[in-house]
Amino acid sequence: MKSPNTSAALSYEAVQTAKSLRKLYFARATFSIVWIALVTAFASKDAAAARVLFIIYPVWDVLATLFDIKSNPPSINKTPQYINIAIGIITAVAVAIALQEGIAQALIVFSAWAILTGLIQLILGLNRRKQLEGQWPMIISGAQSMLAGVSIFLKAQTPGTGVNTLAGYAAFGAFYFLLAGFRLNKTIKQASLEP
Repeated sequence: MKSPNTSAALSYEAVQTAKSLRKLYFARATFSIVWIALVTAFASKDAAAARVLFIIYPVWDVLATLFDIKSNPPSINKTPQYINIAIGIITAVAVAIALQEGIAQALIVFSAWAILTGLIQLILGLNRRKQLEGQWPMIISGAQSMLAGVSIFLKAQTPGTGVNTLAGYAAFGAFYFLLAGFRLNKTIKQASLEP
């Protein structure tokens, strides 16, 4: 007997949610890869570009979370996503203000954001396991984001630390979003083969 959360048991609504989340996860991975390339190319040479890239990251997360909300059926509790949006907006503003004081202060703000959004991602992944398969990359990613936040905080005061410090954080995020997207792709294909 198959468990209720296997791909064969996915409802039409769950399959549609999985398709939307798959698109979102691939879009988030693509953004992170492009962001890393821009940071690598410009951050160390152009302070203005570094500041813009610093602020863009949490702003993109807000936009992606809005799409995440639309991807879920009306019956799903979206409180964690709304909290994430509020945190992302506050972070973008706080990073812009902190950059006036220096990169170290902006990194401290970013570290708090990484910890909080990692916790939310972890909670969302655990909750979505009840409806969808393929959430383990998001669960691991959420936990790793929290650990990365602590690491960024500890490195923030190290001389020479800049926005490029966040490239590793973004790279791991891209990796886990790709894994989650491919895992959902497998779930969707399996569900489509069921009679």
